[in-house]
Amino acid sequence: MKPFIKTTDIDCLENRNPDLVHRLARFFRPLFWHYFRPELQGLERIPEGAGMFVGNHNGAQPIPDLFIFGIALHDRFGIDGLPYGMGHETGIGFPILHRLFLPIGGVRGGQPNAHLLLAAGEKLLVSPGGELDSMRSFGKRTRIIFGKRRGYFRIARRERVPIIPVVSSGGHETLVILHEGKWIAQALRLDRLLSLKTWPIVFCLPWGLWVGVPPPHFPFRTRIHIEVLEPIRFERDGPEAASNSDYVEACHRQVHAKMETILKQLVTARHRRRKR
Repeated sequence: MKPFIKTTDIDCLENRNPDLVHRLARFFRPLFWHYFRPELQGLERIPEGAGMFVGNHNGAQPIPDLFIFGIALHDRFGIDGLPYGMGHETGIGFPILHRLFLPIGGVRGGQPNAHLLLAAGEKLLVSPGGELDSMRSFGKRTRIIFGKRRGYFRIARRERVPIIPVVSSGGHETLVILHEGKWIAQALRLDRLLSLKTWPIVFCLPWGLWVGVPPPHFPFRTRIHIEVLEPIRFERDGPEAASNSDYVEACHRQVHAKMETILKQLVTARHRRRKR
């Protein structure tokens, strides 16, 4: 078995440890499938070759929907079917956490790493909303919040790869975000120091009421639904398309609208099932 982690460099693209991934998938699958009773749809829609999974972001740590999706991909496609995950440097580089995320394919989010991986024929998993989406209030759990972030689309167009939307419902109910705390982040200057726009007020177990990004916690039990949408290809590709702000915005809105529509459908289906 190769070393647990090759380096703590969050820009290293060679940290993935296949043996560890296999062991983690075998260990966590029965636990996650029993506790969250996940339902996944659309895995057969995933194309071969390079591509960019674009997902919504839910519920801070421990992001169970992300791991459920990864385990499902591993079960169906093996280690070669797993995407590399683009993560915020504050989270992915945090001591201890980086020893979990780097061996399973986490790298610092950004154009250099994304271009290198896509050019090599790999798939990426990005959550453009970042903490804006992950830390949205509980009342906004049927929404997808990307803010003004369009870099994901520009990268995909420069590399001429399809965007594969992945929509998850349920993960945002594993804790309760009472308030997004944007004013707290501004007051603490976290937007400048750590590039964080939110510092939420959260209720979670076992910590109770918590201010800020909660430490790893025990998630409330909830059913998680994940759907992979049809890959989206666009008429225009290349650097010229990526640099056209109007075109980028129009296509982004198309992606966002499709994802949010599916999210609302998944939430409605979950609520109907609860009433039975």
